[in-house]
Amino acid sequence: MAVDALGNPLRVILSAGQIADIDQATALIKDQPAGVIVADKGYDSDAFVAAITAQGSQAVIPPRSNRINPRSFDRHLYKDRNLIERFFSRIKQFRRIATRYDKLAMSFLSFIHLACAFVWLA
Repeated sequence: MAVDALGNPLRVILSAGQIADIDQATALIKDQPAGVIVADKGYDSDAFVAAITAQGSQAVIPPRSNRINPRSFDRHLYKDRNLIERFFSRIKQFRRIATRYDKLAMSFLSFIHLACAFVWLA
């Protein structure tokens, strides 16, 4: 999920539960104009940071503790990561999303898009 600076959804990519989120991260930010891309430690990958800088954005991703040469990041900008957490909290108000009620991925993604529309309207 990608959100803008106001916490409104921009792009949703649904992947299998056993797949790491970093696998879809490059596709998530592709063709999304942004000055800064904020993500958590799970997205700390040299390839992903290179993809961010290649599109002209600044990567604000804290380095993992096992990095040999940790990168620096702006702690003040990293505080804006709570926007995505608040967005997930908003869409989990829909019981169908919080409990993953739908069996088919297409049905689940359709309802996520509906919930995103409600977030945009609110």
